[in-house]
Amino acid sequence: MANIAQIAIRFKGLQIQNRLSTAIKTCKPALYSTSVGAPSSAESIATVSKKGKVSKAMKAYLERAKAHDEFMKIQNLEFKLGKRHLANMMGEDPETFTQADIDRAIQYLFPSGLYDKKARPLMKPPEEVIPQRKAAEFDETGRPFHSMFYTGRPNYYKLLFDIVGYLNNLNAFEDRMIRKQLTPDPTQQIDTSGSEWLSKDVLEKMLLEDISEIEYENFVNVMTRLIQHPYSYREKAFIDQYRKPLLAKTDADQIPTPQLDENGNSFITVYECLRKSARADVTIIAPGTGKITINGQDITYFESVQPREQVLFPLIFSDMVGKVDVVANVEGGGFSGQAGAIRWGIAMGLRSFVDADTIDKMRMAGLLQRDYRRRERKKPGQAGARRKYTWKKR
Repeated sequence: MANIAQIAIRFKGLQIQNRLSTAIKTCKPALYSTSVGAPSSAESIATVSKKGKVSKAMKAYLERAKAHDEFMKIQNLEFKLGKRHLANMMGEDPETFTQADIDRAIQYLFPSGLYDKKARPLMKPPEEVIPQRKAAEFDETGRPFHSMFYTGRPNYYKLLFDIVGYLNNLNAFEDRMIRKQLTPDPTQQIDTSGSEWLSKDVLEKMLLEDISEIEYENFVNVMTRLIQHPYSYREKAFIDQYRKPLLAKTDADQIPTPQLDENGNSFITVYECLRKSARADVTIIAPGTGKITINGQDITYFESVQPREQVLFPLIFSDMVGKVDVVANVEGGGFSGQAGAIRWGIAMGLRSFVDADTIDKMRMAGLLQRDYRRRERKKPGQAGARRKYTWKKR
């Protein structure tokens, strides 16, 4: 019986030892993924070559990464070759030809009158033109690196997690200040006028993930809660990463002071109101009865409805209908250009009679932005600016 018991104990010990060795071998990839981190595509390929087994997801990723690296290598070579040709055409040294020189040469050789700068010809490094691609989110065995991988949008939820962490830190700091009987400094509050949150498209490019409208609203709500905290200025650097200026606060924000006429009414005159070929001078008088005078006539100076709506839009948007009088003198251009010039002059003049919040709303609506668009010229060999002649085989 003693021999049988010893044999059983020895057999049980061998089983335990085999289980421990199997567990250690199984845990090695997990230890590698947590201690080393996400390897690059080259390291992953080298690791896969050493280890025969690889998951289908990782194999597909490595194939796409290899194809992308080859594609970017070709694009970089073509960019460098085109840069040398462009420098030779401009009579410059290719070795000292910078990106600013490239932009200047493109603008000189391929002049374009298109309003949208993104539609104009450009020559940039491939890294700036081709969208970025996400790195590997799992190792060769299929284990994800990111703790929020299974949420489907790890970068988005990691951002929300960081925001909550900042809020908790601010709350803890506020508790310490309360115990010391100290209050926050109101002069250090973050000024949000003249800026707005990043749009949904820009945020998606930053996160390299697609998010829904509800998720974007949740992001805005939690960031608004963070910025409303009395000590939010401590995290100003983080908040500024997700805000963009509406317009450069230069001459546009230097609001003129109204003058007084012989009747004691305040008035402001805006000169050089331009739109296409039209040029106008607009005077806003307050208080007023809502009278609009254009070249000595009322608003019926414009026969169609669309120009009238353009003229009235700044007054309706700022809730100043019936509160001010408008006197405009306009010349040149057609009805559309004249209405656009008067509209911009009215919007710029109303800044002296409304509050700062209304000015920010007008800026966001685009009322304070001058419209530089013009009619695009006809191109030689074409029927119009964009229209082509009908192609005939015979």
